[in-house]
Amino acid sequence: MYSKPLFIFTVIFSVACNNSATSLKEKNTTNVAAITKNIENPYKHINDIPLPEGYTRIEGENNSFAAWLENLQLKKNKTVYLFDGRVKTNQNSQFAVVDISIGDKDLQQCADAVMRLRAEYLFSGNRFDEISFSDNANTAYHFHQPYTKENLLKYLTGVFGMCGTSSLAKQLKQVNIEDIHAGDVLIRGGFPGHAIIVVDIAQNKAGKKIYLLAQSATPAQDVHVIVNPANPDLSPWYEVNDEKFIRTPEYIFLSTEFKEW
Repeated sequence: MYSKPLFIFTVIFSVACNNSATSLKEKNTTNVAAITKNIENPYKHINDIPLPEGYTRIEGENNSFAAWLENLQLKKNKTVYLFDGRVKTNQNSQFAVVDISIGDKDLQQCADAVMRLRAEYLFSGNRFDEISFSDNANTAYHFHQPYTKENLLKYLTGVFGMCGTSSLAKQLKQVNIEDIHAGDVLIRGGFPGHAIIVVDIAQNKAGKKIYLLAQSATPAQDVHVIVNPANPDLSPWYEVNDEKFIRTPEYIFLSTEFKEW
């Protein structure tokens, strides 16, 4: 019954967040840059992205991670750039680009972008003692003084080098898809693996939920809200349903792979 999806699942799993496989696709970007340079995004923040008819946003509680994500600023330019300034070859996966720095090293990839957003949220609320991530051996890396933005980025550079999808998947807790909130993470730990974060969520009067996803990938690139290739009519929103697979532009997850902080 699932022979075709499983085949696709296997192929995408083998290349996502994989340096050698992805880098081969990034050699020739001239034509892509010419095509994408004039594309603009009309929405200023995540919560400006339009909802399908009949849906209302589930607003995050004051000072929550969900509320912080919903107010993330978006870039006017919709082009996704790599850490070294090149244009990503695949410009079909993004709906909008989040206005957050990448750095100039190939470090802020998929799980790293998730950790960056979480750390930035905690930093914005002066919750410095809660900024901590663990590596695959469960060694914890705690943010320390001075509590400055410069030191936060320096700290995260070290975290990105030691932590990834495998360690982050261990750090997070399982959550059912029916119970997801903005801030939860769709993740498969592995070498390679992949991680995508829920940045907004809405619901209709019948209780049906939809959600937005954002990602970085390999090589390190702009964090971007992704489209829904399986349902262009609903895109960029994804629907909470009983399907086993969640097909994103560059990876296929199982619906059981949602986790929370």
